[in-house]
Amino acid sequence: MKAMAQRTWKAGERLELVELPTPEPRKGEVRVGVQAIGVNPVDWKMRSYGPLRLAARLLGPKPPVVVGVDFAGVVDAVGPGVVGFSPGDRVVGGTDFSRGQRGSYADTVVVREDQLWPVPDSVDIAVAAALPVSGVTARMAVVDLGRIRRERPGDRRVLVLGASGAVGQLALQIAKLEGAFVAGVCSAKNADLVVGLGADAVLDYGRGDALVQARAHAPFHLVIDCVGSYSGAGCRALLSSRGRHIMVAGDDPAAVAQMLVAPSRSRGILGRPTGRRLEPLVAAVADRSLQVAIARTLPLTAAEEAHRLSRSGRMTGKLILLP
Repeated sequence: MKAMAQRTWKAGERLELVELPTPEPRKGEVRVGVQAIGVNPVDWKMRSYGPLRLAARLLGPKPPVVVGVDFAGVVDAVGPGVVGFSPGDRVVGGTDFSRGQRGSYADTVVVREDQLWPVPDSVDIAVAAALPVSGVTARMAVVDLGRIRRERPGDRRVLVLGASGAVGQLALQIAKLEGAFVAGVCSAKNADLVVGLGADAVLDYGRGDALVQARAHAPFHLVIDCVGSYSGAGCRALLSSRGRHIMVAGDDPAAVAQMLVAPSRSRGILGRPTGRRLEPLVAAVADRSLQVAIARTLPLTAAEEAHRLSRSGRMTGKLILLP
């Protein structure tokens, strides 16, 4: 199998194309021929710093270091005991270093059965690959931690900071699907995009402090910081008495430090993809109630370029690598 990897864990080492032994699936495992890979900020952050990097070094396989989580493709082999998937099935999932698995920047991955969900023929495989980390994080923030659900009575108001990013776009749409009023914060150039996704109000951070502008629509039942740099106290000041502030901070040291000292109404999150968590997201894409924006596709060998683009913070959709 081919993969983009670092030869060691040395910070700053470039990813290079390497040849690795193609693994055979063991009991309960599924081998997938990867057709598309979603790029997330955590992919490049783990190469340099943070608690996830330390955990991956301790729990993950030995170098070469293959980063990445998101993938979609076609099953090409299954291990003993696998009953839910067969060779030829289209699937989406996420790798998990805590299970000793290599990352997804490869043409082949081996994961456990519970890490996958089927992809219908009507869903583009690149769109599916954009869902695992961003989609699961967004849905957990809105529905699980934010408790924004259509069946709950009363007016629900949500503020999405960073509404034009990969997580923000999905969080905004999921909140609308659950019947909430949603205010989205973005730049002026992305205002039409955010309106098109269903935002009831759009706040341009270029016109001044977005949290001050948001007061006109407060109190919020949920404030989701998809940027990771907004004041926790400022976000909590906009909440209703039982509101929640969710920080989608990935592995940023400053945001992690803020999480450690945050009051109980603030929570940090980075979604861990599983099949069951992917199920409602795939269904929503299939019935066209959830849109996924692909900002750009690049070959797997351009992984360094993808990380450079991701670091810029200027992407308004998902970066996808194609093996």
